[in-house]
Amino acid sequence: MLKPLGDRVIIEVAEEGEKTVGGIVIAGSADEKPVTGKVLAVGDGLLTADGSKHELTVKPGDQVLFDKYAGQEVSYEGQKYLALHEKDLVAIVE
Repeated sequence: MLKPLGDRVIIEVAEEGEKTVGGIVIAGSADEKPVTGKVLAVGDGLLTADGSKHELTVKPGDQVLFDKYAGQEVSYEGQKYLALHEKDLVAIVE
């Protein structure tokens, strides 16, 4: 498995199926890029200017919302993941 460095996290992006808005089925070409996913791995934390480490808020297994165009898509062992900084996360879904 991938082990992110610093304040980075590895996300398995949720696959979005067809959506309905007010009973209308949205065509596949009109789908927005998914912005939810599951945290698979987290880095050790952000190293601050004074040399201390800021622990990450998220942990593996958390469902999160993230900025639409944040992070970098990576492939590992045939799977696609998203690697991004914790600051690009919007919320933890409870």
